[in-house]
Order: sequence, then C-alpha cells, then structure tokens
Amino acid sequence: MIPVRSSALFTLFVTSFSLAKAADWNQFRGPTGRGHVEATDIPTSWGESDIAWKASLKGTGQSSPITHGDRIFLTGASEDGTERYIQCLSAKTGEVMWDATLPCSQPEEIHAMNSRATPTCVTDGNMVVAFFGPGGLHGFTVDGEKKWSRDLGEFPGGWGIAASPILLDGKVIQNCDSMGESSLLAVDIKTGETVWQTPRETKPRGGWSTPILIEFDGKKELVLNGEFGVRGYDPETGKELWFCEGFNGRGAPVPEFDGEFLYVVNGKPGDTYCVKPGGSGNVTATHRVWNAGRKGGRDLPSPAVVDDFLVISSMSGITTCYDTATGDAFYSERLGEGIQVAAGPLVANGLVYLQTVDGGDVIVIRPGKTLEIVSVNSLGQDAAGEIFRATLTPRPGGILIRSGKTLYAIEK
Repeated sequence: MIPVRSSALFTLFVTSFSLAKAADWNQFRGPTGRGHVEATDIPTSWGESDIAWKASLKGTGQSSPITHGDRIFLTGASEDGTERYIQCLSAKTGEVMWDATLPCSQPEEIHAMNSRATPTCVTDGNMVVAFFGPGGLHGFTVDGEKKWSRDLGEFPGGWGIAASPILLDGKVIQNCDSMGESSLLAVDIKTGETVWQTPRETKPRGGWSTPILIEFDGKKELVLNGEFGVRGYDPETGKELWFCEGFNGRGAPVPEFDGEFLYVVNGKPGDTYCVKPGGSGNVTATHRVWNAGRKGGRDLPSPAVVDDFLVISSMSGITTCYDTATGDAFYSERLGEGIQVAAGPLVANGLVYLQTVDGGDVIVIRPGKTLEIVSVNSLGQDAAGEIFRATLTPRPGGILIRSGKTLYAIEK
C-alpha cells in the first residue's frame, strides 16, 4: 500500500507549486493546465448587471479565451470548416485588435457536441499558437504577424479534435491523437520546427486530452490521458516513461495533480482512479493507489482537488465528492434538474466553479462531505439560447465566459 501523504507538507507543497495568478491565463486552464487560480478577487456571485461587456465572435467555436496583458486570444471556424480564425480582443473593451483567417481544404468530421475550433491557444507573451487539427498548427506574433504554419495531417475519425497546445521552455507541446496515425509532438515556438515527436497508440478511437506538466520527486513529467490509460513522458525528449491502465476508454478529461498523486477519469463510464507518478513501464500494479466506482455516465469534465476532497461532475450534472486518500465517496448528487456540464472546472477561493452547457449558468460549490452550493450565477436571458462548452477564464476581479459565438466579461 502506498503511504498517505503528510497533510501539512502536502498543503504547503500544493500552495507553492500548483496555483496560478489570474493576470495572465496563457493556455488551456491556465499556466498549470489544472484550472486552479490563487487570486482572491475572483467573484463567487454575479448576475446580468455585472457584465462589463460582451463581444460577438467571428465564426463559432469552443476554445477557451486566454489572456496576456491587455489582450485576449481565442479561435473560431466557419460553419463548413473551410476557414479557421484566430482573434485578438482588447481585455478592456472586447473590441477586435486583430484577426487572421486560415484556410482548411479538407475539414474534419465532428461530433454534434464538438466544434472545428475547440483547442485553446497558447502564448508566451511574444508568440501565440493555435491548433486546428487538419487545419494545421500556426504561430503568430501577439501583434498578428504570421511566422509559421505546420500541416500535421488529416486527423481521421468522426469526433473531431479538442487537444490544446501547451507551453514548455520555448516549446509547444501538442497532442496529435486521432483514429489514424497519432503522436505527441514538440515544436519550437519561434520557428514551428520539430524538437521531438513520440508515436502514440489511440485506436480504436481518437483522443482529445491536453497534457499537463507536473513535478514529482524532483523530476518533471508530461502527463497525458488517453484511450487506454494515462502516460508519463520526459518533457525534454518525449520518451514515454510509464503507463497506468485506465477503465473503459475515451481518455478526454485532463488528469488532476495535487503535488503527490494524479486523479484520472475516463470519458466513458468506468472507475475513477488515483495514480502515483514516476516508475517505469507499466505501473498499473505498483502505482495505481485506488480506484472507485462513479455515477453519471460519459463525457466527464476534468476532476478537481481542493484540500482532501476530489470533486468530479458528470455531463449529466451528477457531482461526486471523494476522499483523496481512499477513494471513498462522501456523496453523489445532481446539481439540478436537466443540468448538463461539459467544461473543466475552475478552482478559486477553495471553491469549484462548474458551468452549465445551456445558458452558461455557473454553479459554485464548496467541496466537503456534503454538497454545498454556494451560488448559482446567470448571464441573463440574452444567453438563454446559447451553448457553453469552453472553460472559464479568470481575470483580475472577474471572469471571462465564452459561448459558441459570444464572449462575456464579468466584473464585480
């Protein structure tokens, strides 16, 4: 049995390692990729009167807004997918600062719940990179000058793509899973040239998960969920280090990391499980600490850890809270009648923010042994007919909320 961590040491480590400030949310789910933000001025309640501005977006998409300084970057696509868009908006007003149109001669098939502009951009403050599957990987300056483009193949399959690029030491790391040839790719952010590329096994389905960078036992690892389980890679070389088997496939949700353990869920029904990083080869028998049954069906958002509580919501709005040490469930309850949740959660102020698909209401819960709903926040009637599947983006004193066609800026 793997020993349980010291609570005091664990808390100190998580506080120093894993949290991100709201000022520059530079990639999918922030600098750590886990959706945690340390800023204390993120509102816990708001309403229609707190919308500072809203902006109509070019095309449609599900990419999350990222921020750097006074700029917001996101993507869109034409209805038929033959055009892809990168858009830069003013963080103060929502006005367009620049946009770029990129052609795609062979648009991919997509599922009804996906879009052709689902991956989120990444920026280092000088370059911004966007990924569109068969529409390519593209590098622009933050002022809108195109520097390079890469054709990464067709990405066959009927589901579309969703994995976002992340930033690591001057490299852009891109999960290129599909129902065809698949790989994990690292390119130079300035030139787009390949630094390393590692084949991945994904058949019979594609993959949609985004890697996260963790540090464990003094070493950095890239961790990526997938069809068969979760894997760790050397971020400098791309070499696969370890693999832990999952349950029932469709590894879309991004794993959670609390500084000592990884918490992983499948996209299809199956157990959630806890994994100790490190090791070599197939570590299922030695490093899978526990696994626990769950309710709620398929297509889960990513899990979230606050203190000793692991919170997982299903797409159908059934939220379960587990003990991180044992996997025992404290409760499993519906957030409300007819609620659907698709986006990964935001974690701020010790609270978990979950957004509904229809209308973009945000339900804020306090993790604990019983379900405690702190607030339910609405954008008003204008958002009632819109679909929200992008993750929430914190900003100083507020939140950015994106639907398929509109960006809302909340300020308190």
